[in-house]
Amino acid sequence: MNISTTDITSISPYFRQITAPQAISHKGQNGKVLVIGGSSLFHGAVLWAAEAASHIVDMVHVVSTIENNGIIQKIKTMWQTGIVIAQKDIPHYAQEDSVILIGNGMMRSAISRWSSVVSREQKWEEILKIKDEGEFTRELTHYLITHFPEKQFVIDAGALQMMDADWLSLLHRRAIITPHQKEFQTLFGMDITALPMGEKEKLVSQKAQEYHCIILLKAVEDIVSDGTKIERISGGNAGLTKGGTGDILAGLVAGMSAISDPFAASVCASLLLKMTADTLFKTKGYWYTPADILSLFPGVFQAIINSSSSLT
Repeated sequence: MNISTTDITSISPYFRQITAPQAISHKGQNGKVLVIGGSSLFHGAVLWAAEAASHIVDMVHVVSTIENNGIIQKIKTMWQTGIVIAQKDIPHYAQEDSVILIGNGMMRSAISRWSSVVSREQKWEEILKIKDEGEFTRELTHYLITHFPEKQFVIDAGALQMMDADWLSLLHRRAIITPHQKEFQTLFGMDITALPMGEKEKLVSQKAQEYHCIILLKAVEDIVSDGTKIERISGGNAGLTKGGTGDILAGLVAGMSAISDPFAASVCASLLLKMTADTLFKTKGYWYTPADILSLFPGVFQAIINSSSSLT
């Protein structure tokens, strides 16, 4: 099915599946997200993802490199909606939080995905000592998947580029993966860039079914499939090609999936980002930034909720 950002009738059934905080709920009952990302090269990606999720859930724990943690802590006057944790404490918060988002801004390296990097079960203390950032991305992703298979995972960017697709089948819940078309090729070994839309949809659905996951393929028209259901989402504009918008999308997916159906969360996150971009285009053209998206999307979100409620 093709869902357009301009068609509230097709949008509404999905947004009605997003759970809003209950009036009698308490702190922590509306979701907790652990965001793991960043590298020596990137610090903004993990912060954009964490900021997006923090608008939706009760608590966000964010962890990056030691240097990036210091940067994030220094700008806490601007970002006060999450807790920065140390890498050594990742297992504790992975156990505590309902969703684990990993990959934003993390590095890849020349290590072959078919190499013997994960040839034995490494202890946590050993993983923390890894110097190669790509190898660390790979080992950390494998460790979390194998030690916390019951958690809802959202896997993006560097983690997608360094993991093996077979790891997805180890999870008890369907992971949500958010590749662009090149990352889809890296993970599954299939170049779908030049294929007609119908063929892309078919292959995305096949891979989602084969690896027991939900795929949100990022493109001009996003494709979301769990192997049974499939939705194509149109809307947005070329301003979404800017760095950081994919990190915001991952954060939205993580936040919504913390307490709502993961397939609906994936569809709604795509729609919300594109609809926010449509709104910004009216006043700023293509010249908006990730900060503009983060500032505007809560209002767009509420407007969609209100419109969806009026159709019931």
